Amino acid sequence: MAGVRIRVPATSANLGPAYDCAGLALSCWDVLDVEVTDGDLVVEVTGEGAGELPTDGSHLVVQSFRAACAELGWTPPGLRLTAHNGIPQGRGMGSSAAAVTAGVLAAWALCPDVTVDDDAVLRLCSEIEGHPDNVAPCLLGGATLSWTTPAGARAARLAVDPLIAPVLFVPGTTLSTHLARGLLPATVPHADAAHAAGRSALLVHALTRDPSFLLDATEDRLHQAQRAPAMPDSAALVARLRADGHAAVVSGAGPCVLALAVLGAGEHPGDPAAAAAVGELAAAVPDGWTCLPLRVDHDGAVVTPLGVDHGAVSSELPGTHR
Repeated sequence: MAGVRIRVPATSANLGPAYDCAGLALSCWDVLDVEVTDGDLVVEVTGEGAGELPTDGSHLVVQSFRAACAELGWTPPGLRLTAHNGIPQGRGMGSSAAAVTAGVLAAWALCPDVTVDDDAVLRLCSEIEGHPDNVAPCLLGGATLSWTTPAGARAARLAVDPLIAPVLFVPGTTLSTHLARGLLPATVPHADAAHAAGRSALLVHALTRDPSFLLDATEDRLHQAQRAPAMPDSAALVARLRADGHAAVVSGAGPCVLALAVLGAGEHPGDPAAAAAVGELAAAVPDGWTCLPLRVDHDGAVVTPLGVDHGAVSSELPGTHR
């Protein structure tokens, strides 16, 4: 193939207590066309990050593509990248994981005589990103548990209960993941570690079998309070939503806030009844924030040849603004 279109979803990592090991794919996407050419490198960016992201070889998709090409022993003559980004940058929605996943998958898809290997792609993406918690749901879709072994990153996909409806609160500010990680202590009390283990185990049950446990299952002691000084508005919103009985957490390293609404039996995200079910959450959006009622993305990264009817690949999502 001379070119591919890759759709990669936004992701939310941690989900409260499952720090660095759980993630959820969301229905907000970057859509990237990657073509092998006979010319020089061309990078075009529209949507989120346009005018801010680099348009040369330092673009993260290009860097990841070239890293994968080196692993595969392949050097394409030229490259054109056309990116339409729907994932907000620097908000804790996995924008860097999406870029890394897209670049690595593009190399695997375009390299002659190579079949995409999800395990190898996950391992390389995790090495580039530094950890697999966002990469795994971006690649596999749904909810994922991820861990590392001497041989590299591994992940398991969970089937999310269809009554769970993610609602994302997006502020106008950004936060560096490096800065957020720097606020964490080197050690944690044994009681907090035990609490995280118990809540993380309950989280798997709540996500897959019984969403009524989500409020307890998303309770965290490991990282959110420690990072609160860097995002006081996010911490205040999480506290307010949880006090009202909503399973709200900081999304990844923040500053986005994720709430997991639970629909009624027979309701589906996107239906009018579902809109009513998340209406209380949408009404809680603070001034200067955007509320995005989303769905769980069950597909993960999708790769198709250019020139094929791709169907609906829009990354645009309506939001409630204040």
